Amino acid sequence: MTLTVPAVVRGELVEGPLVGFGGRGETGFAVADPAAVVPRLGTRNLALSRELAALDLDEVLDYLAELGARLVDNKHLDEAVERSAGLADTPPGLVHSNYRLLPGLFAREATEEVVAAIGRDVLTGWPERRMADGRVGAVHAFGVRSVHVIAGNSPLIAAMTLVRTAVTRGEAVVKTPSNDPLTMVALARTMIDMAPGHPLTRAVSVAYWKGGDEALERRLYHPAAFDKIVAWGGMASVKHVVRYLEPGLELVAFDPKRSATILGPEAFEPAALDDVARRLALDVGAFNQVGCVNARVVYAVCDTAAAEDLARRVYAELQELPPTVSTAAGRVDTELRADLRALRAGGFHTVVGGEADEGAVIVSHLDEPVGFAGSLAGRVANIVPVETAEDAARHLDATTQTVGVYPAALRHRLREVLPLVGVQRTVELGCAVSVHPALPQDGFEPARRLVRWVTDEHLPAGSDPLDIVFPPHREENP
Repeated sequence: MTLTVPAVVRGELVEGPLVGFGGRGETGFAVADPAAVVPRLGTRNLALSRELAALDLDEVLDYLAELGARLVDNKHLDEAVERSAGLADTPPGLVHSNYRLLPGLFAREATEEVVAAIGRDVLTGWPERRMADGRVGAVHAFGVRSVHVIAGNSPLIAAMTLVRTAVTRGEAVVKTPSNDPLTMVALARTMIDMAPGHPLTRAVSVAYWKGGDEALERRLYHPAAFDKIVAWGGMASVKHVVRYLEPGLELVAFDPKRSATILGPEAFEPAALDDVARRLALDVGAFNQVGCVNARVVYAVCDTAAAEDLARRVYAELQELPPTVSTAAGRVDTELRADLRALRAGGFHTVVGGEADEGAVIVSHLDEPVGFAGSLAGRVANIVPVETAEDAARHLDATTQTVGVYPAALRHRLREVLPLVGVQRTVELGCAVSVHPALPQDGFEPARRLVRWVTDEHLPAGSDPLDIVFPPHREENP
Protein backbone atom coordinates (compact mmCIF):
# COMPACT_ATOMS: atom_id res chain seq x y z
CA MET A 1 0.00 0.00 0.00
CA THR A 2 1.39 3.41 -1.01
CA LEU A 3 2.31 5.76 1.82
CA THR A 4 0.16 8.90 1.55
CA VAL A 5 1.01 12.24 3.15
CA PRO A 6 -1.43 15.18 3.28
CA ALA A 7 -0.51 18.85 3.09
CA VAL A 8 -1.58 21.52 5.57
CA VAL A 9 -2.58 24.97 4.35
CA ARG A 10 -3.09 27.58 7.08
CA GLY A 11 -4.44 25.05 9.53
CA GLU A 12 -6.53 23.04 7.07
CA LEU A 13 -5.73 19.49 5.98
CA VAL A 14 -5.43 18.91 2.22
CA GLU A 15 -5.54 15.19 1.39
CA GLY A 16 -5.74 15.13 -2.40
CA PRO A 17 -5.48 14.84 -5.30
CA LEU A 18 -2.34 12.74 -4.80
CA VAL A 19 0.93 12.65 -6.74
CA GLY A 20 3.62 10.00 -6.20
CA PHE A 21 7.30 10.59 -5.48
CA GLY A 22 10.26 8.29 -4.84
CA GLY A 23 11.89 8.42 -1.42
CA ARG A 24 15.62 8.22 -0.68
CA GLY A 25 15.23 4.68 0.62
CA GLU A 26 13.21 1.84 -0.81
CA THR A 27 9.87 3.47 0.08
CA GLY A 28 8.07 5.93 -2.19
CA PHE A 29 5.14 8.05 -1.09
CA ALA A 30 2.24 10.10 -2.44
CA VAL A 31 1.45 13.65 -1.37
CA ALA A 32 -1.22 16.22 -1.98
CA ASP A 33 -0.48 17.52 -5.47
CA PRO A 34 2.09 20.35 -5.11
CA ALA A 35 0.72 22.00 -8.28
CA ALA A 36 -2.58 22.50 -6.46
CA VAL A 37 -1.16 23.30 -3.01
CA VAL A 38 1.80 25.59 -3.68
CA PRO A 39 -0.16 28.41 -5.37
CA ARG A 40 -2.27 28.66 -2.20
CA LEU A 41 0.86 29.19 -0.14
CA GLY A 42 2.32 32.09 -2.09
CA THR A 43 -0.06 34.83 -0.94
CA ARG A 44 0.15 37.04 2.12
CA ASN A 45 -2.77 37.32 4.53
CA LEU A 46 -2.58 40.72 6.23
CA ALA A 47 -5.49 39.89 8.54
CA LEU A 48 -3.64 36.83 9.86
CA SER A 49 -0.45 38.87 10.31
CA ARG A 50 -2.40 41.36 12.44
CA GLU A 51 -3.91 38.57 14.52
CA LEU A 52 -0.47 37.11 15.16
CA ALA A 53 1.05 40.47 16.07
CA ALA A 54 -1.79 41.11 18.53
CA LEU A 55 -1.21 37.86 20.44
CA ASP A 56 0.04 38.22 24.00
CA LEU A 57 3.44 36.55 24.28
CA ASP A 58 2.43 34.58 27.35
CA GLU A 59 -0.57 33.24 25.43
CA VAL A 60 1.87 32.04 22.77
CA LEU A 61 4.01 30.26 25.36
CA ASP A 62 0.93 28.67 26.93
CA TYR A 63 -0.11 27.40 23.50
CA LEU A 64 3.32 25.86 22.97
CA ALA A 65 3.31 24.24 26.42
CA GLU A 66 -0.07 22.64 25.74
CA LEU A 67 1.17 21.46 22.34
CA GLY A 68 4.21 19.87 23.97
CA ALA A 69 2.02 18.04 26.49
CA ARG A 70 -0.06 16.61 23.63
CA LEU A 71 3.06 15.14 22.00
CA VAL A 72 3.21 12.43 24.67
CA ASP A 73 1.39 9.28 23.50
CA ASN A 74 0.40 11.14 20.36
CA LYS A 75 -1.50 9.19 17.70
CA HIS A 76 -0.12 11.25 14.80
CA LEU A 77 3.49 10.72 15.92
CA ASP A 78 2.85 7.03 16.57
CA GLU A 79 1.54 6.69 13.03
CA ALA A 80 4.59 8.56 11.70
CA VAL A 81 6.91 6.11 13.51
CA GLU A 82 5.15 3.13 11.95
CA ARG A 83 5.24 4.64 8.46
CA SER A 84 8.87 5.78 8.68
CA ALA A 85 10.34 2.32 8.04
CA GLY A 86 12.33 2.36 4.81
CA LEU A 87 11.87 6.11 4.49
CA ALA A 88 13.77 7.76 7.34
CA ASP A 89 17.55 7.69 7.74
CA THR A 90 17.13 5.86 11.06
CA PRO A 91 15.03 2.79 11.96
CA PRO A 92 11.59 3.30 13.58
CA GLY A 93 12.97 2.68 17.07
CA LEU A 94 15.31 5.65 16.79
CA VAL A 95 12.60 7.79 15.21
CA HIS A 96 10.51 7.02 18.30
CA SER A 97 13.44 7.93 20.57
CA ASN A 98 13.78 11.28 18.82
CA TYR A 99 10.07 11.89 19.22
CA ARG A 100 10.42 11.41 22.98
CA LEU A 101 12.64 14.50 22.99
CA LEU A 102 10.03 16.72 21.31
CA PRO A 103 7.84 17.64 24.33
CA GLY A 104 10.82 19.18 26.14
CA LEU A 105 11.34 21.72 23.35
CA PHE A 106 7.82 23.10 23.94
CA ALA A 107 8.02 23.26 27.74
CA ARG A 108 7.64 26.73 29.23
CA GLU A 109 11.19 26.90 30.59
CA ALA A 110 12.57 26.00 27.14
CA THR A 111 10.49 28.51 25.19
CA GLU A 112 11.27 31.25 27.73
CA GLU A 113 14.94 30.73 26.87
CA VAL A 114 14.17 31.26 23.18
CA VAL A 115 12.31 34.44 24.12
CA ALA A 116 15.29 35.62 26.16
CA ALA A 117 17.62 34.96 23.20
CA ILE A 118 15.67 37.59 21.24
CA GLY A 119 14.62 39.83 24.12
CA ARG A 120 11.21 39.82 25.78
CA ASP A 121 11.19 43.61 25.81
CA VAL A 122 11.51 43.91 22.01
CA LEU A 123 8.95 41.15 21.42
CA THR A 124 6.34 42.76 23.66
CA GLY A 125 6.99 46.48 23.37
CA TRP A 126 9.11 49.30 22.02
CA PRO A 127 12.03 49.83 24.44
CA GLU A 128 13.68 53.20 23.89
CA ARG A 129 17.33 54.18 23.89
CA ARG A 130 18.79 57.68 23.62
CA MET A 131 21.65 57.84 21.15
CA ALA A 132 24.77 60.00 21.32
CA ASP A 133 23.47 62.38 18.64
CA GLY A 134 20.36 63.14 20.69
CA ARG A 135 17.74 61.04 18.90
CA VAL A 136 15.64 58.47 20.72
CA GLY A 137 15.26 55.10 19.01
CA ALA A 138 12.56 52.58 19.88
CA VAL A 139 12.99 48.98 18.65
CA HIS A 140 10.46 46.18 18.11
CA ALA A 141 10.94 42.67 16.70
CA PHE A 142 8.16 41.74 14.25
CA GLY A 143 7.40 38.26 13.00
CA VAL A 144 7.94 37.59 9.30
CA ARG A 145 6.67 35.21 6.65
CA SER A 146 9.23 32.53 5.84
CA VAL A 147 9.63 29.39 3.75
CA HIS A 148 11.50 26.71 5.71
CA VAL A 149 13.28 24.08 3.64
CA ILE A 150 14.03 21.69 6.49
CA ALA A 151 16.34 18.68 6.69
CA GLY A 152 15.10 15.20 7.54
CA ASN A 153 17.99 13.86 9.61
CA SER A 154 16.33 14.92 12.89
CA PRO A 155 12.67 15.58 13.81
CA LEU A 156 13.93 18.16 16.30
CA ILE A 157 14.37 20.53 13.34
CA ALA A 158 10.60 20.51 12.76
CA ALA A 159 9.96 21.28 16.43
CA MET A 160 12.51 24.09 16.55
CA THR A 161 10.93 25.59 13.43
CA LEU A 162 7.52 25.64 15.10
CA VAL A 163 8.83 27.13 18.35
CA ARG A 164 10.78 29.92 16.65
CA THR A 165 7.87 30.75 14.36
CA ALA A 166 5.40 30.93 17.24
CA VAL A 167 7.63 32.89 19.62
CA THR A 168 8.29 35.52 16.95
CA ARG A 169 4.60 35.45 15.93
CA GLY A 170 5.56 34.83 12.33
CA GLU A 171 4.13 32.63 9.60
CA ALA A 172 5.87 29.54 8.22
CA VAL A 173 5.48 27.48 5.09
CA VAL A 174 7.48 24.30 5.66
CA LYS A 175 8.80 22.24 2.75
CA THR A 176 9.28 18.74 4.11
CA PRO A 177 12.23 16.55 3.06
CA SER A 178 11.87 13.26 1.20
CA ASN A 179 13.48 11.32 4.07
CA ASP A 180 10.95 12.71 6.56
CA PRO A 181 7.72 14.03 5.04
CA LEU A 182 5.86 12.83 8.16
CA THR A 183 7.01 14.65 11.31
CA MET A 184 5.96 18.21 10.48
CA VAL A 185 2.57 17.04 9.24
CA ALA A 186 2.07 15.11 12.49
CA LEU A 187 2.90 18.23 14.52
CA ALA A 188 0.59 20.40 12.41
CA ARG A 189 -2.25 17.87 12.76
CA THR A 190 -1.78 17.96 16.53
CA MET A 191 -2.10 21.76 16.41
CA ILE A 192 -5.32 21.44 14.41
CA ASP A 193 -6.73 18.94 16.92
CA MET A 194 -5.74 21.19 19.82
CA ALA A 195 -6.74 24.63 18.61
CA PRO A 196 -8.46 24.71 15.20
CA GLY A 197 -8.74 28.25 13.92
CA HIS A 198 -6.19 29.69 16.37
CA PRO A 199 -3.84 32.19 14.68
CA LEU A 200 -0.79 30.09 15.62
CA THR A 201 -2.41 27.02 14.06
CA ARG A 202 -3.22 28.93 10.88
CA ALA A 203 0.31 30.37 10.80
CA VAL A 204 1.78 26.98 9.83
CA SER A 205 1.51 25.37 6.39
CA VAL A 206 3.24 22.15 5.38
CA ALA A 207 3.80 20.65 1.94
CA TYR A 208 6.17 18.44 -0.01
CA TRP A 209 7.43 19.17 -3.49
CA LYS A 210 10.57 18.10 -5.28
CA GLY A 211 13.31 20.64 -4.67
CA GLY A 212 14.41 22.46 -7.79
CA ASP A 213 10.97 22.44 -9.44
CA GLU A 214 11.38 25.93 -10.84
CA ALA A 215 7.82 26.23 -12.13
CA LEU A 216 6.50 25.76 -8.60
CA GLU A 217 9.21 27.53 -6.66
CA ARG A 218 9.00 30.72 -8.73
CA ARG A 219 5.48 31.10 -7.29
CA LEU A 220 6.86 31.03 -3.73
CA TYR A 221 10.36 32.42 -3.69
CA HIS A 222 9.84 36.13 -4.24
CA PRO A 223 9.56 39.09 -1.83
CA ALA A 224 5.90 39.72 -2.59
CA ALA A 225 5.13 36.38 -0.93
CA PHE A 226 7.88 35.88 1.67
CA ASP A 227 10.48 37.77 3.65
CA LYS A 228 12.96 34.95 4.27
CA ILE A 229 13.95 31.49 3.07
CA VAL A 230 15.33 29.26 5.81
CA ALA A 231 17.35 26.45 4.25
CA TRP A 232 18.68 23.44 6.14
CA GLY A 233 20.61 20.40 5.06
CA GLY A 234 22.78 19.44 2.14
CA MET A 235 24.41 21.48 -0.58
CA ALA A 236 21.62 20.74 -3.03
CA SER A 237 18.98 22.26 -0.72
CA VAL A 238 20.91 25.49 -0.40
CA LYS A 239 21.79 25.70 -4.11
CA HIS A 240 18.16 25.22 -5.09
CA VAL A 241 17.10 28.38 -3.27
CA VAL A 242 20.08 30.66 -3.90
CA ARG A 243 18.98 31.21 -7.50
CA TYR A 244 15.77 32.88 -6.31
CA LEU A 245 17.32 35.46 -3.98
CA GLU A 246 16.71 39.12 -4.72
CA PRO A 247 16.39 42.32 -2.70
CA GLY A 248 13.66 41.87 -0.11
CA LEU A 249 14.06 38.09 0.12
CA GLU A 250 16.73 37.05 2.63
CA LEU A 251 18.39 33.64 2.93
CA VAL A 252 18.95 32.18 6.40
CA ALA A 253 21.12 29.15 5.70
CA PHE A 254 22.06 26.30 8.00
CA ASP A 255 24.83 25.27 5.64
CA PRO A 256 26.05 21.69 5.19
CA LYS A 257 28.38 20.98 8.12
CA ARG A 258 30.63 18.29 9.57
CA SER A 259 31.86 17.95 13.15
CA ALA A 260 35.06 16.66 14.72
CA THR A 261 36.79 15.83 18.00
CA ILE A 262 40.13 16.86 19.53
CA LEU A 263 41.66 14.80 22.31
CA GLY A 264 44.59 16.05 24.36
CA PRO A 265 47.22 13.68 25.81
CA GLU A 266 45.24 13.60 29.07
CA ALA A 267 42.61 11.46 27.30
CA PHE A 268 45.07 8.56 27.23
CA GLU A 269 45.81 8.47 30.94
CA PRO A 270 44.68 5.08 32.34
CA ALA A 271 42.18 6.64 34.75
CA ALA A 272 40.47 8.60 31.93
CA LEU A 273 40.59 6.23 28.98
CA ASP A 274 37.40 4.24 29.56
CA ASP A 275 35.34 7.38 30.17
CA VAL A 276 36.83 9.06 27.09
CA ALA A 277 35.97 6.02 24.95
CA ARG A 278 32.36 5.97 26.19
CA ARG A 279 31.92 9.70 25.60
CA LEU A 280 33.50 9.54 22.15
CA ALA A 281 31.28 6.59 21.18
CA LEU A 282 28.24 8.68 22.13
CA ASP A 283 29.40 11.64 20.01
CA VAL A 284 29.96 9.29 17.07
CA GLY A 285 27.02 6.92 17.41
CA ALA A 286 24.09 8.86 18.84
CA PHE A 287 21.08 8.53 16.52
CA ASN A 288 23.29 6.61 14.10
CA GLN A 289 25.56 9.51 13.17
CA VAL A 290 23.02 11.17 10.86
CA GLY A 291 23.48 14.64 12.36
CA CYS A 292 25.90 17.36 11.37
CA VAL A 293 26.84 17.50 15.08
CA ASN A 294 28.04 13.89 15.22
CA ALA A 295 31.78 13.32 15.50
CA ARG A 296 33.44 11.84 12.45
CA VAL A 297 37.17 12.63 12.47
CA VAL A 298 38.97 12.49 15.83
CA TYR A 299 42.31 14.31 16.13
CA ALA A 300 44.18 12.73 19.03
CA VAL A 301 47.51 13.75 20.58
CA CYS A 302 48.99 10.25 20.76
CA ASP A 303 50.98 7.68 18.81
CA THR A 304 49.53 5.02 16.53
CA ALA A 305 49.54 2.30 19.18
CA ALA A 306 47.52 4.44 21.59
CA ALA A 307 45.12 5.41 18.79
CA GLU A 308 44.54 1.73 17.96
CA ASP A 309 43.87 0.93 21.61
CA LEU A 310 41.35 3.79 21.78
CA ALA A 311 39.75 2.58 18.54
CA ARG A 312 39.12 -0.87 20.02
CA ARG A 313 37.59 0.68 23.14
CA VAL A 314 35.38 3.06 21.17
CA TYR A 315 34.22 0.26 18.89
CA ALA A 316 33.25 -1.82 21.93
CA GLU A 317 31.39 1.14 23.47
CA LEU A 318 29.51 1.72 20.20
CA GLN A 319 28.08 -1.79 20.48
CA GLU A 320 26.98 -1.09 24.07
CA LEU A 321 25.03 2.11 23.36
CA PRO A 322 21.34 1.73 24.30
CA PRO A 323 19.10 0.82 21.35
CA THR A 324 17.06 3.94 22.12
CA VAL A 325 20.18 5.96 21.25
CA SER A 326 22.03 3.99 18.57
CA THR A 327 21.73 0.81 16.51
CA ALA A 328 23.52 -0.96 13.69
CA ALA A 329 22.95 1.04 10.52
CA GLY A 330 19.83 0.18 8.56
CA ARG A 331 21.29 1.58 5.35
CA VAL A 332 25.00 1.87 4.59
CA ASP A 333 26.44 3.50 1.52
CA THR A 334 27.90 0.79 -0.71
CA GLU A 335 30.83 3.09 -1.52
CA LEU A 336 31.62 3.40 2.18
CA ARG A 337 31.67 -0.39 2.50
CA ALA A 338 34.05 -0.56 -0.47
CA ASP A 339 36.29 2.15 1.02
CA LEU A 340 36.58 0.21 4.29
CA ARG A 341 37.53 -2.94 2.40
CA ALA A 342 40.19 -1.03 0.46
CA LEU A 343 41.71 0.36 3.67
CA ARG A 344 42.09 -3.15 5.10
CA ALA A 345 44.06 -4.17 2.02
CA GLY A 346 46.46 -1.23 2.33
CA GLY A 347 49.16 -0.61 4.89
CA PHE A 348 48.44 2.91 6.11
CA HIS A 349 45.31 2.35 8.22
CA THR A 350 43.90 0.03 10.84
CA VAL A 351 40.18 -0.71 10.67
CA VAL A 352 38.41 -1.96 13.79
CA GLY A 353 34.98 -3.49 13.07
CA GLY A 354 32.80 -2.64 10.10
CA GLU A 355 32.28 -6.22 8.96
CA ALA A 356 28.48 -6.19 9.32
CA ASP A 357 27.45 -2.52 9.17
CA GLU A 358 27.65 -2.39 12.97
CA GLY A 359 30.03 0.59 12.95
CA ALA A 360 33.79 0.90 12.65
CA VAL A 361 36.75 2.95 13.81
CA ILE A 362 39.54 3.72 11.35
CA VAL A 363 43.00 4.65 12.62
CA SER A 364 45.19 6.66 10.27
CA HIS A 365 48.89 5.80 10.59
CA LEU A 366 49.78 9.25 9.24
CA ASP A 367 48.46 12.60 10.48
CA GLU A 368 45.83 12.91 7.75
CA PRO A 369 42.14 11.90 7.69
CA VAL A 370 40.98 9.30 5.18
CA GLY A 371 40.15 10.67 1.74
CA PHE A 372 36.46 9.87 2.20
CA ALA A 373 36.15 11.58 5.61
CA GLY A 374 33.22 13.64 4.35
CA SER A 375 31.24 10.43 3.72
CA LEU A 376 31.69 8.81 7.14
CA ALA A 377 28.30 7.60 8.35
CA GLY A 378 26.59 4.66 10.01
CA ARG A 379 28.75 4.93 13.17
CA VAL A 380 32.10 5.04 11.36
CA ALA A 381 34.82 7.30 12.80
CA ASN A 382 38.42 8.06 11.89
CA ILE A 383 41.09 8.60 14.58
CA VAL A 384 44.04 10.70 13.34
CA PRO A 385 47.16 10.94 15.56
CA VAL A 386 48.62 14.48 15.70
CA GLU A 387 51.60 16.07 17.44
CA THR A 388 49.63 18.83 19.19
CA ALA A 389 45.98 19.77 19.59
CA GLU A 390 46.58 22.94 17.59
CA ASP A 391 47.72 20.80 14.65
CA ALA A 392 44.10 19.77 14.20
CA ALA A 393 43.18 23.34 13.27
CA ARG A 394 44.74 22.96 9.82
CA HIS A 395 42.08 20.37 8.99
CA LEU A 396 39.15 22.51 10.19
CA ASP A 397 37.34 25.40 8.53
CA ALA A 398 33.95 27.12 8.27
CA THR A 399 32.31 23.83 7.32
CA THR A 400 33.20 22.48 10.78
CA GLN A 401 30.26 23.07 13.06
CA THR A 402 31.00 21.33 16.37
CA VAL A 403 34.24 20.18 17.96
CA GLY A 404 34.07 17.97 21.04
CA VAL A 405 37.16 18.48 23.20
CA TYR A 406 38.82 16.67 26.10
CA PRO A 407 39.92 17.75 28.67
CA ALA A 408 38.14 20.93 29.80
CA ALA A 409 41.37 22.92 30.08
CA LEU A 410 42.11 22.17 26.43
CA ARG A 411 38.60 23.23 25.42
CA HIS A 412 39.08 26.57 27.16
CA ARG A 413 42.30 27.07 25.22
CA LEU A 414 40.98 25.98 21.84
CA ARG A 415 37.82 28.09 22.00
CA GLU A 416 40.09 31.11 21.50
CA VAL A 417 41.81 29.54 18.48
CA LEU A 418 39.35 27.35 16.55
CA PRO A 419 36.89 30.19 15.73
CA LEU A 420 39.72 31.90 13.85
CA VAL A 421 39.59 29.11 11.23
CA GLY A 422 35.77 29.02 11.17
CA VAL A 423 34.70 26.55 13.88
CA GLN A 424 31.37 27.60 15.37
CA ARG A 425 30.96 25.48 18.51
CA THR A 426 33.21 23.78 21.04
CA VAL A 427 31.65 21.41 23.53
CA GLU A 428 32.50 18.95 26.28
CA LEU A 429 33.27 15.48 24.94
CA GLY A 430 30.11 13.36 24.96
CA CYS A 431 27.71 16.28 24.54
CA ALA A 432 28.17 17.08 20.84
CA VAL A 433 24.72 15.96 19.67
CA SER A 434 22.86 17.90 22.37
CA VAL A 435 22.06 21.19 20.63
CA HIS A 436 20.18 23.87 22.54
CA PRO A 437 17.67 25.85 20.41
CA ALA A 438 18.21 29.07 22.37
CA LEU A 439 21.96 29.15 21.75
CA PRO A 440 23.66 30.26 18.51
CA GLN A 441 23.94 27.65 15.77
CA ASP A 442 26.23 27.60 12.75
CA GLY A 443 27.74 30.90 13.84
CA PHE A 444 24.57 32.97 14.12
CA GLU A 445 21.50 33.38 16.34
CA PRO A 446 18.59 31.73 14.48
CA ALA A 447 15.72 33.19 16.49
CA ARG A 448 17.03 36.74 16.04
CA ARG A 449 17.35 36.19 12.29
CA LEU A 450 13.69 35.19 12.05
CA VAL A 451 12.31 38.62 12.90
CA ARG A 452 12.22 42.00 11.22
CA TRP A 453 13.96 44.57 13.40
CA VAL A 454 11.98 47.82 13.16
CA THR A 455 12.93 51.18 14.64
CA ASP A 456 10.78 54.20 15.48
CA GLU A 457 12.82 57.35 16.05
CA HIS A 458 12.13 60.84 17.39
CA LEU A 459 13.93 63.88 18.76
CA PRO A 460 13.57 65.24 22.28
CA ALA A 461 11.05 68.08 22.56
CA GLY A 462 12.44 71.37 21.31
CA SER A 463 15.26 69.83 19.29
CA ASP A 464 16.20 71.17 15.87
CA PRO A 465 16.14 68.39 13.20
CA LEU A 466 19.01 70.16 11.44
CA ASP A 467 21.23 69.20 14.39
CA ILE A 468 20.68 65.57 13.45
CA VAL A 469 20.77 65.93 9.68
CA PHE A 470 23.93 68.05 9.54
CA PRO A 471 25.52 68.79 12.93
CA PRO A 472 28.36 70.97 11.52
CA HIS A 473 25.80 73.70 10.73
CA ARG A 474 26.04 74.82 14.38
CA GLU A 475 29.75 75.53 13.93
CA GLU A 476 29.13 77.41 10.70
CA ASN A 477 26.08 79.32 12.03
CA PRO A 478 26.55 79.70 15.81
